[in-house]
Amino acid sequence: MPPAEARALDAAPTALLIGGEWLPARGGRLLPVEDPATGQVVAEVADASPEDAAAALEAAAGAQGAWAATAPRRRSEVLWTAYELMTARAEDLAMLMTIEMGKPLAESRAEVAYAAEFFRWFSEEAVRIAGDYRVAPGGANRVLLMRQPVGPCLLVTPWNFPAAMATRKLGPALAAGCTAVLKPAEQTPLSALAIARILTEAGLPRGVVNVITTSSPGEVTAPLFRDRRLRKLSFTGSTEVGSHLMAAASERVLRVSLELGGNAPFIVFADADLDTAVEGALLAKMRNAGEACTAANRFYVQAPVAREFAERLSAAMSKLPVGRGTEPDVKVGPLIDAAQRGKVVSLVDEAASRGARILSGGAAPAGPGYFYQPTVLADVPDGVGLSTTEIFGPVAPVWSFECDEEALAAANGTDYGLVSYVYTRDLGRAFRVAEALETGMVGLNRGIVSDPSAPFGGVKGSGIGREGGEAGIEEYLELKYVAIDKTW
Repeated sequence: MPPAEARALDAAPTALLIGGEWLPARGGRLLPVEDPATGQVVAEVADASPEDAAAALEAAAGAQGAWAATAPRRRSEVLWTAYELMTARAEDLAMLMTIEMGKPLAESRAEVAYAAEFFRWFSEEAVRIAGDYRVAPGGANRVLLMRQPVGPCLLVTPWNFPAAMATRKLGPALAAGCTAVLKPAEQTPLSALAIARILTEAGLPRGVVNVITTSSPGEVTAPLFRDRRLRKLSFTGSTEVGSHLMAAASERVLRVSLELGGNAPFIVFADADLDTAVEGALLAKMRNAGEACTAANRFYVQAPVAREFAERLSAAMSKLPVGRGTEPDVKVGPLIDAAQRGKVVSLVDEAASRGARILSGGAAPAGPGYFYQPTVLADVPDGVGLSTTEIFGPVAPVWSFECDEEALAAANGTDYGLVSYVYTRDLGRAFRVAEALETGMVGLNRGIVSDPSAPFGGVKGSGIGREGGEAGIEEYLELKYVAIDKTW
């Protein structure tokens, strides 16, 4: 193994973090971590049991009172130090992510920088938690409003952005004064474990953050939902799993934040700058090889420019080098596993069998790893799986439309509502369409919307709540009202 890869793997613990101690799983079970570019096992981490999860929650509950009482400035300093440590170790963290998840090193470096920004942003928010004091309208009493930490949280993160999704939840939770049990995805546990080690080095007290890695997330976390000490769930993942967890959380009326699936429309009007639109499409579609909830899923292009746009996008995507993310100049890494690649193959094959034209790609290369060629399809018929399913792969299906109303009807004709993208040079149209789109976020002439300082989240089947921005910390705070008698 090259020295840089070995050094990166050494940066991540392989044990559970419970109550400030790195511990093996009960029974000694191990969870293999696979490099999706080669199919080879690169590490083994502790495979937690329900008893391990219960111990993690017990540690979080035990640390809750002291952490909530910790001065906001001190909480801020821990997060700021963690930001500095992540920045200083960015290269090792990026290599670690590429090994376990597959994305090219350039994208991993960008994610580490993005992930660290959540610690920096929420280090600043920790000292700005506001309250209020006012005279009641009738004058007989005073109204005092205070915000307090919701309490121990279960944070469940996905495999596609293993560092950023961890810090996007840990940052606001810790800033608000909450303790946490972090459960990273079984495919990519190493990045979360490395970040947990950084937090301990940054001075986080024992038990404030606990990490459990497991191959059986449903079985292991189920008992936590019945424990009265757990007060919040924050989950990022599929809508199907999110709905199940929401039902489980409802039994004890837990606070819930859900960032779920997407089916993002990418709308190009005839007046758009096509060079800018194609550039934005590459960003919105090919970031993370399309394995992103924000990935453009359905391309709706106004008829006069639909053919030209599809051909330009096809030419650009076909030039993207595919390979292991550690190799120089690679732009597209593997999909996460065989099941995900199989899903993409099935969706493309179905569309082609029903008349869609494959302009580029359309196949899985021979050899090891879970690679799929960047693919563009034109003349895609309505009702195929590509139009209704979150693809999570490097596939861009293109449909044409005639008028604004047709584009909006198609864009909104889904149960999802995370993000949409709009390209136009008409300011009036830009505002009309942005207001009419049923999504929590809109990229206007821009292929990336994620920003630690902005509220990230969707509507409809894409989730509840927001992460990032000023709204992000509110998800971890309870509002308490105190009525004060005037004569007291």
